[in-house]
Amino acid sequence: MNPWIFVAGVVFSTVCADLLQSHGMRRGGANWKVPLSFVFLATSFFSFTQLLAVADLSFSVPATAASIVLETILAKLVLKENVDLRRCLGAGLVAAGVFLLSH
Repeated sequence: MNPWIFVAGVVFSTVCADLLQSHGMRRGGANWKVPLSFVFLATSFFSFTQLLAVADLSFSVPATAASIVLETILAKLVLKENVDLRRCLGAGLVAAGVFLLSH
C-alpha cells in the first residue's frame, strides 16, 4: 500500500485532534470536541503504526513532522492565537531538526 496515504492520515488526524482538543478545552472540556479529539488521536496512532509497517522509520517520522508546521498555521487561522514570527521559526526549526535527525 502507498505509504503517503498513511502519512496523510497521521498528519490530518493529529492536526484535527489537537485543534479540537485546544478549542474544546477553552470551552471547559464539557462539549463534544474533546471526546471527538480522542477519536482522531486513535486514528492518528493507527495510521502511524500502519505507516511503520510499510515504510522505514527514517521515512515515517520526518514525513509526519509536517503536522507541527500545519498546526502552527491553523492555530493562527482557526484558533485565532497570536502566532508571531518567533513561534513560526520555532515550528520550522523543530520540523527541520526532526528531518535532519532522521538522515
